[in-house]
Amino acid sequence: MAVQSKAFCAGGLAPGWNLLVHADSGEDRFETNFLLETGDIAFHIKPRFSSATVVGNAFQGGRWGPEQVSSIFPLAPGEPFEIEVSWDAEHFHVYAPGHKVLQFPRRQRPLGAITRVRVLSDHGLAQVELAKRGLSWGDQGY
Repeated sequence: MAVQSKAFCAGGLAPGWNLLVHADSGEDRFETNFLLETGDIAFHIKPRFSSATVVGNAFQGGRWGPEQVSSIFPLAPGEPFEIEVSWDAEHFHVYAPGHKVLQFPRRQRPLGAITRVRVLSDHGLAQVELAKRGLSWGDQGY
């Protein structure tokens, strides 16, 4: 994948922080990875436009775990889109405008061990923001 954005999280992730991604075009060559210093992926999120699903997984100890697949898919192929990811002590939460798309149990403990976030796309990334703030459209009692 050609376009990427990386963020380093000094001290690791903490509850109350969110990742907001605005992509120029919806297509299958897009993914977001929450990384550990060991190279493991604590959380991998991939919208699959060809099957209208969102997949979550983790890569630990050289192996992928079982995928969690959601068919809640409010994104359109070829159209710009937004995804927002938040986390708490137990889960990653993935939102698209107006929808909670996926809740993925954290397999990596502690949360602070996750120190990097990488977003990859074959098309442009309009914005990637890692910030401490409230959700734009998520966490509304879903």
